[in-house]
Amino acid sequence: LILIGGFVQLLAGFLAFRKYDHLGGAAFLTFSALWSSYGATRIIVAAHPSLQNTTLVGNSQGFTAGSIAFLVLNAFLMILAASFNLVLLCMTLAMELLAICLLLFTLENLPLPFESEFLVIFVLKPPPMGCSEWVSCLLIPTMMDVLPPVSCQAESSKKDTEDPPPCVCPKSHCTSGLRIIADLLNTGAVCGVPTDTVYALAVSCKHPEAIEKVYRIKDRPQEKPICIFISNLDQLRAASPPISPLLWEFMENVYPGGIGCIIQKGEWLKKLGVGEGYSRVGTQDSIMIRVPDLTVLVHLIDMTGPLAITSANPSGEVDSTHHDMVISRLGHKLEGVLCDGESDEVVASTVVNCTKIDESGITILREGCIPAARVMQIFESVKNR
Repeated sequence: LILIGGFVQLLAGFLAFRKYDHLGGAAFLTFSALWSSYGATRIIVAAHPSLQNTTLVGNSQGFTAGSIAFLVLNAFLMILAASFNLVLLCMTLAMELLAICLLLFTLENLPLPFESEFLVIFVLKPPPMGCSEWVSCLLIPTMMDVLPPVSCQAESSKKDTEDPPPCVCPKSHCTSGLRIIADLLNTGAVCGVPTDTVYALAVSCKHPEAIEKVYRIKDRPQEKPICIFISNLDQLRAASPPISPLLWEFMENVYPGGIGCIIQKGEWLKKLGVGEGYSRVGTQDSIMIRVPDLTVLVHLIDMTGPLAITSANPSGEVDSTHHDMVISRLGHKLEGVLCDGESDEVVASTVVNCTKIDESGITILREGCIPAARVMQIFESVKNR
């Protein structure tokens, strides 16, 4: 029975390796070697008592060293098993006792009651124990690969029914999701949207009351201006702003991307489609405009017109880099969040003051995802041309 148990452990080890369970495979092979070594030695000595005082057992140094090695190796397996598998942990504890028996046996100091109790528990039932471990570590994961889709889906549906999200949360890769958010924005709603940097709160520039709502949602100081996003520079050209050739060239080199340019404000913004939100975006004299490098957001802007944008976080707190952060922090105050997973960046855009680009050049007001040195390099290159 001892040898049969060792064979079962050996078979379980090979199957574990085939399923890429390296911890289970190493443990089973170790158990098989230990089980077989102890069983074979005990059987040989029991069958031939005359060997007790021969070099097979009498010279116990080799057996003792092997037993200690098993103890140390199995202790390491016990530590790993404690983090992965409860059944495997129990098995490693049992093998530790077996290694102790082997050590005491080679030193001819194994108490008979201890060995008898151990044999009753482990020697008489090695195949069932090996098979149970086999089923636990190998067959159950295989069945779980088949069963969860139905049960997990039902559980997930139940959870969604009990705890619905605080706002509408469509997926960004679905056209219907874009339409839902676009319809909300066009009716004056405040929505969380992904950008090419971090997540942002967006409102239509045609609804100044929605812009005011953004300030309340974020607890944002009124003196901090809100910028606008457009989908491309052709929209800006159509509005005919009084922009110098140098500024046009600079914008051509930084858009689309994570750089926002502050330029002079004027009536041309109304031609751009800002509408009644003119007085609530930017400052009295200037406005920051950005063309994002994110296809989803560009399509959304084409459906709504220019959007007033600010980061999707309570004022003074860190930026939101995943739609889950937006939902958990501000979802109960929003009408919708366009879910797009992880953001492309962990910091916001770089802000550049271009209002005096022809007289004194540009000024970096905030260094974000684009390094200030890179921005100045682009400007110097454009200026030299």
